[in-house]
Amino acid sequence: MLDLIKRFRFIGIVILVLSAIVITTMIRIVTPKRVLPVYQPSQVDTELVDTTMQYIRKYHKIADFALHNQNGELVTQQDYDGKIYVADFFFTTCPTICVPMKDNMLILQEALKDNDKVLLLSHTVTPEIDTVEQLRKFANDRGIIDSKWNLVTGDKKQIYDLARKSYLVAKDDEFSEYDLIHTENFVLVDSKKRIRGYYDGTDKEAMQEILEDIEVLLQEESESDET
Repeated sequence: MLDLIKRFRFIGIVILVLSAIVITTMIRIVTPKRVLPVYQPSQVDTELVDTTMQYIRKYHKIADFALHNQNGELVTQQDYDGKIYVADFFFTTCPTICVPMKDNMLILQEALKDNDKVLLLSHTVTPEIDTVEQLRKFANDRGIIDSKWNLVTGDKKQIYDLARKSYLVAKDDEFSEYDLIHTENFVLVDSKKRIRGYYDGTDKEAMQEILEDIEVLLQEESESDET
């Protein structure tokens, strides 16, 4: 009799375990997998996109670049190959939106400092003011980790083209050639150089959204590597 009870107890446990597996599987099947969009120029506010790019509906990627960071080192697309990264545009003497933007980028730096698959990238829109020395001072004052976050300066036209033709985040200043009116946008870029998200860089709560979306991308790329 005791053996019979033990046998039924064992069968009951097996049934419970199998039921849990079936229920979990069914939940995964009926719950849609979250996938981030791939942004194209035609989907973005035309004020932020160069007129030569506004018709593009597919295959858009961040263009190659060569700029210098806060250590005077040349930074190119190769430094971001195979990486997910968050990019923005700013200038060190900006007294308005740049202040919360940099505070929020520091939140991302802290959250991601141990993840070598994710980097940060900030482009100055006033390279004539933001020299390497100025960027170095700015980085020191704010505790920027050089291995995680590049502040870059360089050719003004190249920065203009990156903002208007690649990242699609700045308005043209029609009164001065290659001058920009930068926005508060943070841009999430995947390892294939595609734009996967736009966020309000002045909004602290949006940083949690970015971190969650980065996890989605990391999972997406992990599954891609397995296939």
